[in-house]
Amino acid sequence: MKKSNLIIGLLGVLVVFIVAAAFKVAHNVVIPLMIAWLMSYICGPAVTFLVQKKVPLGVSVFLVLLLVLFICYLSGLFLGGRIGAILEKSPEYIEKLNLIYHDAITKLHLPEERMAEFDWMKQVGPKVAKLSVSAAGFMGKFLGKLILVLIFLVFMLLGKPYFKYKVAAAFPKDRADRFTRITTSISLQIGRYLSVKVAISAATGTLVWLVLTLLHVDFALTWGALTFILNFIPNIGSIIASIPPILLALVQYYPDKLWVPILTAVLLLVIQMLMGNMIEPKVMGESLNLSPVIILLSLVFFGWMWGIVGALLSVPIAASIKIVCENIEPLRPISILMGSGQGLAKATHGG
Repeated sequence: MKKSNLIIGLLGVLVVFIVAAAFKVAHNVVIPLMIAWLMSYICGPAVTFLVQKKVPLGVSVFLVLLLVLFICYLSGLFLGGRIGAILEKSPEYIEKLNLIYHDAITKLHLPEERMAEFDWMKQVGPKVAKLSVSAAGFMGKFLGKLILVLIFLVFMLLGKPYFKYKVAAAFPKDRADRFTRITTSISLQIGRYLSVKVAISAATGTLVWLVLTLLHVDFALTWGALTFILNFIPNIGSIIASIPPILLALVQYYPDKLWVPILTAVLLLVIQMLMGNMIEPKVMGESLNLSPVIILLSLVFFGWMWGIVGALLSVPIAASIKIVCENIEPLRPISILMGSGQGLAKATHGG
């Protein structure tokens, strides 16, 4: 019996890696599908609400889709404007980088030839131009993926409101009620998790924008938007999002006001600690907290499969899997093992 369980376990691991390899190869289709699936939990309640208010299903989906397209349009305008503004100010920053480099060489007493040979304008200028070309190519690919996401999302939203009726017709009443109860609970919990995550990320990004605006750091809104996006990657994302504005503050205020980058680093650290370690656990609740090991494994696994997009999707997908396991009795031990265990520790200590 033990040998049989071992074989089943090894086969399960093998199946996971085969599926992962298939998902990696088919990433051009699977990534838009996963994004649409996660978005359906946020957009689905809006469609259901409109249908309950006697708005035709097609019209409801169309209205929600218009809202999504409008948000994407505004995001595209914002991104294009930010890239253009950064490129416009890049010569000024390159001059400052030259100054910082020359001062460092002088203070470290390095050979003068090295200082004369190195020029940030020559070193960084071509890379900035190349980056702008890469950004244009990225936007083209992004638009293609966005169209695929919207197509998937439309079909998912069209089927959502009538799913429970199909279940009722397909199974006996007791099984249908149980199945509907479980799927409804899963949908509500995943939708709540994603909505709260988006709200907390937006609040974190807004605080970063306000702080950087008060300190007069350039492109404060850009860094706030970057914080919003990278906040979906716990711990690591907030660190990555904090590095560019701190470095920019250093370049911008060198050499007269070096206290500005220091204050920027301190305030951004306070925001990330406050939102990530206090507000988010309080709002999410202990049941939705993931183990740090699971977060790390998810980052590595989905990052390996889908790169940066996989890293951004890793925690929402892992949280969704945990919620599914939590609502299905045989899989509940997996959900407990995926959790942080803080609530269990408090309950045991209290007992």
